[in-house]
Amino acid sequence: MRLHAWIDRPNLYVKIPATTAGVGAIEDMVAAGKNINVTLIFSLQRYREVVEAYIHGLERLVADGGNPAHVHSVASFFVSRVDTETDKRLDVIGSHAELNGKLGIANAKLAYQYYLEAFTSPRWEHLATKGASKQRCLWASTSTKNPAHADVMYVEALIGLETVDTMPEETIRAFQDHGRVAETLTQGVSEAQRLFDELERAGVDYDDVVFTLEREGVGKFVDSFAELLEGVHEKGDALARTGG
Repeated sequence: MRLHAWIDRPNLYVKIPATTAGVGAIEDMVAAGKNINVTLIFSLQRYREVVEAYIHGLERLVADGGNPAHVHSVASFFVSRVDTETDKRLDVIGSHAELNGKLGIANAKLAYQYYLEAFTSPRWEHLATKGASKQRCLWASTSTKNPAHADVMYVEALIGLETVDTMPEETIRAFQDHGRVAETLTQGVSEAQRLFDELERAGVDYDDVVFTLEREGVGKFVDSFAELLEGVHEKGDALARTGG
């Protein structure tokens, strides 16, 4: 609320992590008519909770006489991190190299299937008549971390309607050079579902993978913020010493 009041721009999105505590805050901010970037999503179950928070927040806003047309949101999945953690576990298990580098894309494809379901429901259509905008899926962490895989594989595999893809510059340049443009996000959904079963049989615990990533992701946010504050304090001290 402080950031929205401070910056006060209609195109501002404030990030809230998709943790257990964050889901309630997301709903409250949407109900207050604020744009939110729901960040740090790994789990399909958590994504369902995020969508529910967004829709229920809009319903509260409408019930209070607010205008949902001014509210926008994205649900940000960190794609390649899922593969980094999963592949590390597969390497420990051994003999399942064919499963490497696949869960991140499969996870996103199944999330998008839920997006299509949730935002075509009668419940959503009622909000849409009031001017509400869909909460788009945003694919983050789309650079390829494993050099054994194609450098544009996440971008090529997750092209679909009403989505956002954030890419580092090197990935953008790689895709401009040799990326293939096609609607791929709705392709291979049954294979994505089977992959979950294959990983479970191989001994990879999906729930533990996404929980670990969420915990570590929050830790990285905390560390980055602490580093930012330290830098601000150092600059402030330096200015004070020089009289600047």
